[in-house]
Amino acid sequence: MQIIDAWAQHPTLRHMRDPMFEPLLRWMRAEAPSVELPLAATLGAMDHAGISKTLLSAWVGPQGALISNDEVAGFVAQAPDRLVGVGSVDIRKGMVAVREARRCVEQLGFKAIRILPWLWEAPPTDRRYYPVYVACCELGVPFCTQIGHAGPLMPSEVGRPIYLDQVAIDFPELVIVGGHIGYPWTDEAVAVATKHPNVYIDTSAYTAKRYPAQLVEFMRGRGRTKVLFGTNYPMIMPFKALAGLDALGLDDETKALFLAGNARRVYGLGE
Repeated sequence: MQIIDAWAQHPTLRHMRDPMFEPLLRWMRAEAPSVELPLAATLGAMDHAGISKTLLSAWVGPQGALISNDEVAGFVAQAPDRLVGVGSVDIRKGMVAVREARRCVEQLGFKAIRILPWLWEAPPTDRRYYPVYVACCELGVPFCTQIGHAGPLMPSEVGRPIYLDQVAIDFPELVIVGGHIGYPWTDEAVAVATKHPNVYIDTSAYTAKRYPAQLVEFMRGRGRTKVLFGTNYPMIMPFKALAGLDALGLDDETKALFLAGNARRVYGLGE
């Protein structure tokens, strides 16, 4: 069965050694690396878990690019049959951000744009996001974001899934993928994804055995086409993210949609 990872990073040293990730490294019982991670490590982790394709994300925040769009494009160029680029932009820069989003899609071939609210301490209803939403609509690519608790020591409230309700009302054509399940507001995430046909949830940053019961119930029923598998690699290794999947009680068709079918459709990945 094909598996597509909807959220991962091939991290740079700037990314992994940034002080805001220290709490996550402690949780992982790991130390920040001293050398750049070879792309072979990411591809090897994919192979170990049987993952066919991975969407690799850039990281852009107020401190600059921790993983730049051009770096992501370079990673994808080394394994174009396995890796798919997801860009990011600086929401403070107005039309510069719009032009960068266009460059990501039209020149670099990326399939989505991702912005993390906790990095900016600004919810998705902040007016600075809105030019990016217009760009995503015009480019025909999803807008990806993080919903729920922030792992780093940054405010979590800006990631409440209910903010996406207003965004989806203002931009009904915009495809929105909220990553990280939305915990501890998973009921909000399920409600917004149920209400809006173009709002989806990905399970990155959680292992299958830790999915909240209400999300699993949603996946088994009316949400079978609305939830995408993700890892948040390297914070969670892909084989660990999949551990416990069989215990969820998903039928074969639902499991195939969750692991790959929904991502193929949402991100326009084809076969």
